[in-house]
Amino acid sequence: MSAVVGLALPGSLAVAAPGAPAPGPAVRDTAAPVAAGSQVPRPGPGAPRPVCTIDDDRMSELSGLVAEGEVGGPPQRYHAIADGGGSGTVTTLDPATCAVSAVRDTGVAVEDVEDLGVTPDGALWLADIGDNGAGRDTVRLVVLPTSGPPRVHDLVYPDGPRDAEAVLVADDGVPLIVEKVSGAAGVYRPDRPLGDGGTTGLRRVAEIVLPYSAGAGGPLGAGGARTVTGGAVAPPGTEGGRAAVLRTYTDAWLFPLRSDPAGAVTGDALVDAVRGAPMPVPLPDEAQGEAVAVDGRGTLHSGTEARATAPAGVRAVPGAVAAATAATAPVVPQPAEAPRQRSTPEWLPAVAGAGALGALLLAGIGAMALHGRRR
Repeated sequence: MSAVVGLALPGSLAVAAPGAPAPGPAVRDTAAPVAAGSQVPRPGPGAPRPVCTIDDDRMSELSGLVAEGEVGGPPQRYHAIADGGGSGTVTTLDPATCAVSAVRDTGVAVEDVEDLGVTPDGALWLADIGDNGAGRDTVRLVVLPTSGPPRVHDLVYPDGPRDAEAVLVADDGVPLIVEKVSGAAGVYRPDRPLGDGGTTGLRRVAEIVLPYSAGAGGPLGAGGARTVTGGAVAPPGTEGGRAAVLRTYTDAWLFPLRSDPAGAVTGDALVDAVRGAPMPVPLPDEAQGEAVAVDGRGTLHSGTEARATAPAGVRAVPGAVAAATAATAPVVPQPAEAPRQRSTPEWLPAVAGAGALGALLLAGIGAMALHGRRR
């Protein structure tokens, strides 16, 4: 299970006071005069529209999603995973109703599968990368081909355990794992080609600092706007081009991709893309949004876990990829550094010395508790 750790586009870049959200760089001002022959950023895609609701309790913790279909076409089926513990099962859903149509168990021991990727050969990549307590020595990718037994790849981080919920898989089978933090999220890739058996080291190849979003939603409110909870790569032949997607609890961020002459996206191209400026797609009002996928039409599909306030389900944003890959896409540069995070409780003053005050209060509480025990 995952740990609980409308987009208003930002104005000018500024450092926020402690406790206040830090705005990011502005999108170009389309109201300002435009020189002849220049291009004006066009609006991004529209608001998400409901696709279907999941009534099956097995998928109440929807966490990873793949939209499978013909090249350039709509999804013919969804493949999905739930993050309810040690389940290595892939569930197939009808894309019109979200009804379960098939279940396939990998038979592989896993701890916390958090995301699902796919390569052009149809193989599904289960990302067993959740680590809420930061105590795992290794994480695991389970590759489930369209037929035959699964392949297992154990991975180790170079800088200690990391909690992650997003995987991006390039066409050449190079995976990127994106850390789940609200600041500078590390991006990790294997330091050698994946093979059967043994443990492969990871290396940190990039950091992602998502621009500020005023969106609030999910279990963390505004704090979840930068927390990466899922990833996807648009399939070959996607209408409008190729893009990588990282989502948070409140938004999706689309990074245009550069393909090779054959139209394939390599691991190197993925790394280059996530260092660039993404286009935002607001995903408001999802109880705990963790799943994201892209179909051959360039439609973005987002999924949310069930909560008391709303069931699990899937929504769609048509034209998302075409909007992100256009020359006039309203992209937002990544900030140079992560915003400062409030480290003191809300009831303490957001001023210099508040940390010391908190320490004194906690020390006082501890002293009273010890005195009470001695009595």
